Parts: sequence; C-alpha cells; structure tokens
Amino acid sequence: MAKGNSKVLTAEQELQLRQPIEDYVGKIQAQIDGLRVEGTDKVISLQNSIDGLKRDRTLTKGEKEDRIAKLRTELEKAKEVEVRNKDEIAKLIADAEGYLKAHFDKEYYQPVKESCEQEKELVKERYRQKIAELEKEHQQNLSKLSDHQEIKDEKYVYKNLLFDAKIQMQKGLQEVKDRRHAAYAYEYHLIDLLRMSKFTFMETRAQKWENYKYTFNRRSFLLQNGLYIAIILIFIMLCIITPIIKHSPLLTYNNVLNILQQASPRMFLALGVAGLILLTGTDLSIGRMVGMGMTTATIIMHQGINTGAVFGHIFDFTEMPLGVRVILALVVCIVLCTFFTTIAGFFTAKFKMHPFISTMANMLVIFGLVTYATKGVSFGAIEPTIPNMIIPKVNSFPTIILWAVAAIAIIWFIWNKTTFGKNLYAVGGNPEAAAVSGISVFAVTVGAFVLAGILYGFGSWLECARMVGSGSAAYGQGWEMDAIAACVVGGVSFTGGIGKISGVVVGVCIFTALTYSLTILGIDTNLQFVFSGIIILVAVTLDCLKYVQKK
Repeated sequence: MAKGNSKVLTAEQELQLRQPIEDYVGKIQAQIDGLRVEGTDKVISLQNSIDGLKRDRTLTKGEKEDRIAKLRTELEKAKEVEVRNKDEIAKLIADAEGYLKAHFDKEYYQPVKESCEQEKELVKERYRQKIAELEKEHQQNLSKLSDHQEIKDEKYVYKNLLFDAKIQMQKGLQEVKDRRHAAYAYEYHLIDLLRMSKFTFMETRAQKWENYKYTFNRRSFLLQNGLYIAIILIFIMLCIITPIIKHSPLLTYNNVLNILQQASPRMFLALGVAGLILLTGTDLSIGRMVGMGMTTATIIMHQGINTGAVFGHIFDFTEMPLGVRVILALVVCIVLCTFFTTIAGFFTAKFKMHPFISTMANMLVIFGLVTYATKGVSFGAIEPTIPNMIIPKVNSFPTIILWAVAAIAIIWFIWNKTTFGKNLYAVGGNPEAAAVSGISVFAVTVGAFVLAGILYGFGSWLECARMVGSGSAAYGQGWEMDAIAACVVGGVSFTGGIGKISGVVVGVCIFTALTYSLTILGIDTNLQFVFSGIIILVAVTLDCLKYVQKK
C-alpha cells in the first residue's frame, strides 16, 4: 500500500489481485486453445490458404484446382473436428465467463478503481502543495530583489515553474487514468481470447462508451461539437419564444414533418456538393441547376399545353402517358444537370482549375441560357395528379422523406463500401499520394461531379413535384449557399478527405429547421441570410482550428 493510504495499491499488489483470475481463466484458455488447434485454428488457416491460391497468378488453372481440392478435403476434416469440439468449448467458455462475472469486478476492478480515485486525489494534493511552495519561494525571492530586470526574470522563472508543476500533475493524472482503463479493458481482453473477438451488442456498446470516456478531451469536444451545441440552444430558445409570440408551439408533429419535407430535396443537393467539398472543391451553380431542372420538369409535366415558349417553341407533352412524362422529366433533369457538372469536372480535373471558377462559369452559362430561352417567365403548374404519383401522403406522412432516406442510404454505401468512395477520401486527403498509389485523380474528380449532377437532377425533379411546378430560371437562387453551409456545419471539411454522410444529414436538418423556425417567427428573409452567414463563418473557423490542431 502507498504511504499510509490503505486504499492505494502498488503495481505489485494490483498484480496479486489479478493473479487468481489470470490463473483460473488462463487454465481454461489453455484447454480451449488445445481443442481449437485441429479444429477452428486449422479451419481459419486452410481457408486463408485457399483464398491465397485463388489470387495466385503464378499457377496454372489445373495446379490451382488440384491444390484447392486437397486443401478442401483437409478443411472438411477440420470442420468435423470443430463441430465435435464445439459443445465442450462452449462449456469451458461459460465456466470462464461465469468466474469473471463473479470475481472480476468485486475482487479486482473495484479495488483498482478505488485506488485510482485515491491516487488522483494524492496527485492533486501534491500539486497544491507544490504551488504553495513555489509561491512562498517566489515571494521570498522577490523581497530580496530591487532591480527591475531581476524582478522580471524572477517572475518569468516562477511562471515556468508553475507550468512545469501543472504538466507534472497532468502527467500523474493521465497515468492514473491509464491504469484504471487498463484494468477495465483486461476483462474484455480475456473475453476476446475466449470467444475469438465475438462480443455481444451490449459488450460492444460498453467498450465504446469506456473508450469515449477514456479519450475524452474537453477542448476537442468543443471544437467538434461547439457549433451544434450553440445551434441546439438557439433552437430550444426559439421553441420557448414561439408560443409566447405566435401563441402556438413550434415543436409539433406537423411542423417536424414540414421541416423534413422541405429538407428532402435539399438533401440531394447537399449530398452532391459534399462529394466535391471532400475533394477540397465546391459548386456555385447548384441554385441555377435547380432553376434549370425545375423549368425542364415543369415544361414536360405541365398541366395542358405549355403557355410559355423555349427558344420560341411551344412544347406540348399532353399526348404522352402521364407516367412516361414523369420518367422523361426525371431523365432530362438528370441528363442536363450531369452534362453541366461533367463539364465543370473536366476542366477542374484536366486543367487543375479551381472548382470555384469552373462552377461559377457553369452558373453564369446555365442562368443565361435558361433565362434567354424562356424569357425568364414561370411555366405555371404541373398536372395535379403527379405529386400523388411521386410523393403521395400516407396518413398525412409525406413520402418525399423516403426519397431522401433512400438517397442517404445509397450515397452512404458509395462513400463507405465502394472503391470509388475510398478513392474519393484518398484524393481529397492527398491527391499526390493517391496518384502515386495508382488512383486516377482525373477519374475520381470527374466521377464526383457526375454523381453531384445526378443528385442535383433528382433533387430539382422532386422539388418540382413538391411545389407542383412553377419552374423558372430564378428558382433556386441562393440554394448553393444552403447546401454548402449544411455540409460545412455537418463537418465536411474544406481541407479535404474529412466528412461523413451523417454530418451532411444533420447539417441539412439543422439549417432547414432554423430557417423554418425563423420564418414562423416572422423574421425578415434578409436577416435570415445574416444568421446563415454567421453560422457558416463560425463553422469554417472551427474547421480551420481543428485542422491547425492536427498540424
């Protein structure tokens, strides 16, 4: 025990507490390992050998088949042994886990935990004593000095000594923290060996929670989540203010559905530009893409003959079946948006042009063409039955939300489970290193722009259905800011290679909810832009601070 405190354990005493557990579980583990040698271990080894042979290009097809056949014969025998020993191994594992449950926490972890708590207090007490000693010594030294420079030097020395004392305290506290964490993790280490890394859901959750507490850092937490916390507090404040001013609650079921309904088409736009931001790029043409898509979809799905002309020509799609018109509108929206994003992607990838320039050019070209072609007029409403075909409401639930959920799932899969997604992160993080490793930076960059175009086309088509038409070149103005801001707020970093789909989703929902709340309160639209600008500035500042901290 340490210096008169009976609860503080030495390293030797901690090992003594753990020894009976190691002996009992270790003995069982040795029996299990013996049973697995000709069974599970051999199955894993043989399966790896078979997989290796399948990838081996130095062998002929016949040689491969012969060797694989022999290994599979051995594999079947090993599996028979594995099945034969399965029940006995299960009983041994149950015995070991039962012992751990009865003894580990009570006889080992809790004493170590209590020891760590006491040790933590001792470290803090030593720090306080050290500070008091330094203060006393500092005052004594100052009383002997009269020269201004000497007094200044003494204060500088004193400041450094205080800093050293603080570092020593933090080091001591970290050692105590490491010791407690190691004691906690030891039980899962034993279970890991017994079950060959197969944990239950609750065991996995418990380990993640412990690791989170162990690695928690207040500064990093505030950098990562400070903006979210501030926005949530603002939203809570709005929820309190709205009933007072408007005499109706803000957080109702219908309002939540309205927020999600408005967020759904914007989700497609944010998911599209998120891939470009991941490559340290952006897209300034999103709003104009929406205007072009809305206009195109409205013309094709228009109720009756179009009243407006395109390049002087009046379109009439009324003879086509309604379902065909709906699909045609979607296809044309996707083709047009993808065409323009591909052009921007080509110039960005081929000539190393910054996406700011290539997409700004797109923005001007699209707006100019659509405005010139349509004379800037709105094309009115689409067939009233179309929204019920695409996004019907089921018991007041807007199914447009399901479209957004499907898009989130697909893009998550692309980002996390495909080669293209992995290459996207690699190119965004370090394009030079990605190129050296054999990744085509050109293909990945153009691919990201193509994917963005598909999502923009889909999003503008859905927005057309949600608004029942009213397509015009001016529609969607400023939407690029909302999409980019949602990504930044959601943690997709402009430094490249950093971001998650979940962050994009949260960002879109946060921005839509705030805009909806401010609109209900009657806040002027121009002031809403100011509010959005402040949020973007804070989000990017925090992102830059995180980047500097990593550097």
